[in-house]
Amino acid sequence: MKRRDFFKSSLLGISIPSFLFSKTLVKRNKNNPAIITTWNYPRANEEAIKILSSNGNAMDAAEAGCRILEADEKNIYIGIGSLPDETGKVTLDSCVMDSNGNCGSVAFLQNIVHPVSVARKVMEDTKHVMLVGEGARKFAISKGFKQKNLLTKESRKAWREWLKDRRQMTPHEAHDTISMLVQDGNGDIAGACTSGGWAYKLHGRVGDSPIIGAGLFVDNEVGAAAATGLGEEVIKTTGSFLVVELMRQGYSPKQACEEALKRVIKAHNGNPEFQIGYIALRKDGEVGSACLKWSFGYMVTQNGISKLHETKGLL
Repeated sequence: MKRRDFFKSSLLGISIPSFLFSKTLVKRNKNNPAIITTWNYPRANEEAIKILSSNGNAMDAAEAGCRILEADEKNIYIGIGSLPDETGKVTLDSCVMDSNGNCGSVAFLQNIVHPVSVARKVMEDTKHVMLVGEGARKFAISKGFKQKNLLTKESRKAWREWLKDRRQMTPHEAHDTISMLVQDGNGDIAGACTSGGWAYKLHGRVGDSPIIGAGLFVDNEVGAAAATGLGEEVIKTTGSFLVVELMRQGYSPKQACEEALKRVIKAHNGNPEFQIGYIALRKDGEVGSACLKWSFGYMVTQNGISKLHETKGLL
């Protein structure tokens, strides 16, 4: 038996897919931009397309797509109008990562409508990766961002209603992160993630959305991945980083998302009582997604056409 075949069949007694040993390089997708976004947010993709059509790069497009939803007061999960924490405070999380491996993040940010843009400023204007809380807010103000009360009448009303019984909300029913992965005409990939977090969470809670490697990860040689769902569980497996590394090993975007979720399932004895969804974009333009339970919708734009896709849960 050849040494290579031996490792294929018996490494640590584990059966390993033969495609993991393939030396085939993933070709760069050029002149055919691709966008994949969590959930049914066509306006975000449309805004990103406008940027790419005007010779903007992948980072410009991802930021612009997220900003559209952050400014929408009717969206109770992202930006202004997000459902508050248990104290009635709206706190926002966001991160960005560009095609050069640079990244920026803000967490527990209050009174600033566009955390995704503040995260980009952290990436481009400082030597840091993450700013949090009061420090993040003061930094945003120093960069010209205006303060605004993020708690709308509708969200305040919902919070006061919740106070009557303080029922523990699950992320599946009270959480809706937007994560966007973009590949521009040069074949370069960038991503952004922004969220209002878990509704009525403990004051100070931070989820996976601002965590590089958990909520978002980009490797321009391989591809990118992003998450939505119960952030605490995504953090435990550094989910988005794991998906990208699995693609590096040869998994397709869909297979990589599924494999990352299987590790979560195993950690919870085969029956996790929460939702996680992953999206992935490979360097050749192939996209994929998977979720734990129920179903998960995601928006894909390729060849100038946007379409809502739905993936069924593994369980």
